[in-house]
Amino acid sequence: MTIPPEPESNVRTLLARGDTAAAATVAIRSHGPRVLGYLRSLLKSDDDAKDAFSHFAEALWMNLPCFRGEASLRTWVFRLAWSAAQDLQREPWRRRGRRFATGEASAIADEVWTRSYVRHERDRRKLERLREALSLEERSLLELRIHQELSWVEIAGVLSSGGEPVQAAALAKRFERVKERLTRLARDEGLIE
Repeated sequence: MTIPPEPESNVRTLLARGDTAAAATVAIRSHGPRVLGYLRSLLKSDDDAKDAFSHFAEALWMNLPCFRGEASLRTWVFRLAWSAAQDLQREPWRRRGRRFATGEASAIADEVWTRSYVRHERDRRKLERLREALSLEERSLLELRIHQELSWVEIAGVLSSGGEPVQAAALAKRFERVKERLTRLARDEGLIE
């Protein structure tokens, strides 16, 4: 699903009029679902994705008046999301362990009752282990390219936030190496033949 260019032009028009609140609303509503999907794919839980999304939305709201348009709005939005994910991972309590999710025991008990779901769950765990073998940046690279359909230039713009510039060609090569590594790992786990 590609986002049509209208949200960006609407946001620019609203910013030019000085209506920052309306511009932020349009930006969050038009890009929010894809950003949330991106954050879910990067982070280990829906709670973490929700926290990061909240930080992302707040950052967008506060920083939209500073949007200079040097990159597309979509690139800028995903750059904010990437920063929110990185910030969330840096929080000290997250390094100690995860929070216990309410109802987790009930959810696990329900899984036991459904035989087909058990197999699905086993495969999901294998996939999760594969995902955990990747760095946050590698997960971001895959998500931005595959699910968010960003160009290499846009991905370079997102991953260059707050640091050294990243070259699009280098990202494309890294993407191929990550895919090859994931294929080997998936074979080892019996997920593919």
